[in-house]
Amino acid sequence: MIKKFSTLLLTLFVIGLVPSCSDYLDSDRYFKDRTSIETVFTSRPRTEEWLAYAYAFLNGSNADICSKLGSPHVYDDAMYFGDQDVKYDPADDWKLSYNKFRLGEYTENDNSDSWSRCYKGIYQASVFIHNIYMNPTMSEKERLDYKGQARFVRAYFYWLLLRKYGPVPIMPDEGVDYTQSYDDIATPRSSYEEVAEHISNEMVQAAKELQYLTRYDNENVARPTKGAALATRAYALIFAASPLANGNNDEFAQALVDDQGRRLLSQEYSEKKWAKAAAAARDVIELGVYDLYTAPFSTTNNGLHDSPTIVPPTGPIFSNQDWPNGWKNIDPFKSYRDLFNGTVDPVGNPEFIFSRVSNTFEVASLVEHQMPRDFGGWNTHGLTQKMVDVYYMNDGADAPGKDKEIGRGDGSNRVNGFTTQEDVDAGRYPPLRANVSLQYANREPRFYASVAYNGAVWHYLNRPEPTDRHRQTFYYRGGGNGYTNSPFHLRTGIGVMKYVHPEDVPNNIRSKTEPAIRYADILLIYAEALNELDGTHSIPSWNGATTYTISRDIEQINRGVLPVRIRAGLPDYTPSTYDSKDELRKALKRERMIELLGEGKRYFDLRRWKDAPVEEALQIYGCNVIMNADHREEFHQPMVIFNLTSTFSPKMYFWPIMHDELKHNKRLTQTPGWTSYD
Repeated sequence: MIKKFSTLLLTLFVIGLVPSCSDYLDSDRYFKDRTSIETVFTSRPRTEEWLAYAYAFLNGSNADICSKLGSPHVYDDAMYFGDQDVKYDPADDWKLSYNKFRLGEYTENDNSDSWSRCYKGIYQASVFIHNIYMNPTMSEKERLDYKGQARFVRAYFYWLLLRKYGPVPIMPDEGVDYTQSYDDIATPRSSYEEVAEHISNEMVQAAKELQYLTRYDNENVARPTKGAALATRAYALIFAASPLANGNNDEFAQALVDDQGRRLLSQEYSEKKWAKAAAAARDVIELGVYDLYTAPFSTTNNGLHDSPTIVPPTGPIFSNQDWPNGWKNIDPFKSYRDLFNGTVDPVGNPEFIFSRVSNTFEVASLVEHQMPRDFGGWNTHGLTQKMVDVYYMNDGADAPGKDKEIGRGDGSNRVNGFTTQEDVDAGRYPPLRANVSLQYANREPRFYASVAYNGAVWHYLNRPEPTDRHRQTFYYRGGGNGYTNSPFHLRTGIGVMKYVHPEDVPNNIRSKTEPAIRYADILLIYAEALNELDGTHSIPSWNGATTYTISRDIEQINRGVLPVRIRAGLPDYTPSTYDSKDELRKALKRERMIELLGEGKRYFDLRRWKDAPVEEALQIYGCNVIMNADHREEFHQPMVIFNLTSTFSPKMYFWPIMHDELKHNKRLTQTPGWTSYD
């Protein structure tokens, strides 16, 4: 047993998956008395500590939601951060500003510790999997569940590596013979498809070992369930089915090879990959334990104490039926807003499938950077005009003037004019106050839950003075939150309201739950995968209990789309949209952009779809922030934001591998476009 442990440890060290001699004995240092593996796994507290240490590597740079430096992937063509692009002192050396990030000017060593964190976690979980059987203090059911947790964690680390770095080495399950030379045990990258299949197989096994469909108690809410394993499997399979890894023969794909010249991205297209992804998402749906979170309808207010309820317009179907067939008895605005801002406890939440609950600090930091300067916010995280335009009107139509400046408009112009106090008194345009651009009127509820438009109300219900609790905030130059020569202003004049609770104040942010995997995402994955099919495929369920007939079935696609639309207070897509694969693909991409804003998903979506070369290279537009309140019409005419840069190079499909890792493993190849060590 000791030899097996030493073998696995040495394997990980030698092939470069643990960065240095001082770190490779992390677990030995964790158990200060360097106790033997047998002693660890015959003690319940030490066994649990070992697994907890594996979980710990899921945080930090491996978090989905993070404020800037830890994991900048939340910032894409929809969101930006600005505070690091202005230096207080010319001598400051800021590691990775937003502009450097968007221009691909980061280096092989920037934000790359997620590689070593993942492989450390893989090692930690592997030792656990092979030794948990020794624990005599646990029942057989407990041992099996703990083994499933460790297997989930190990496969989840591979998922994090796959989406960020692409094809990566798959470690031998039990290590290799340490008597071999270092060169003999060096490990090359596996292909993208092989890594995705490895994740898929491991998550199926984890789902069989995990003993719980739900963990609705505070002590265990962050532990994975069968659904979390199956949902992660669906992620891996739809990424493998997407254009970047399925039928890709561009120059980047040709250049991404292992040390023997083997292609790592499949050049042969397989429709069946989409069918397998659809079946994997359906496995989660068929568990029958998940649903979208909804808040009950209220005729008084939306919990903001002075804001009228945002009621979708009356329609022939959904406004007259209760959830899940309509929105009559739910509040679409609160249903979406409260899911992210800390109102909804993760315990008992039917939508969160997996969350690193311990990551709440990072979400709170995000909020503090979003909040205005009032009472101490940073006022530096904002949205692009492109993101504002993607939201629907409340009847499901496009906003007038949508995408006009980037050449995608329908010929319509943006709405002119502003709300008046008379409008407010008459109850028009809720929740807008007076002097707000009519471009922001009559939008879908998710818009008001997510966008801090110019003139939006920020609520500070914990403030002692009543006059401080509901502050209408403008971003005109010369105001307290407008353009300045310091970092503390919104580059586009458009802020972010998502994740913000009405009781939040800077330095006192309510705890939030990170939405690492939620049911709405799985529903949209299901619809997306089905839409790509031309033929019919028979795919067995995860446990072999049934076989699905998978095809481009509109009823099944609707099963994925409609709950998300109804919860948002929006009508269904038109029949013509469903009839066209291309139009429905566009609609589903747009739905993901709206629904998953700021959740660390779009950065990777744009890459797997191969949309990044276009979408991430478009110039960023926003309001004309140098205009003051006397020129409010000019303020709201979109213009290019020259201090927010954007471009895309093929090397940015995947994150580069650190030089130290390449030095440790001679068979490890660098991502095309990045440098290897000298």
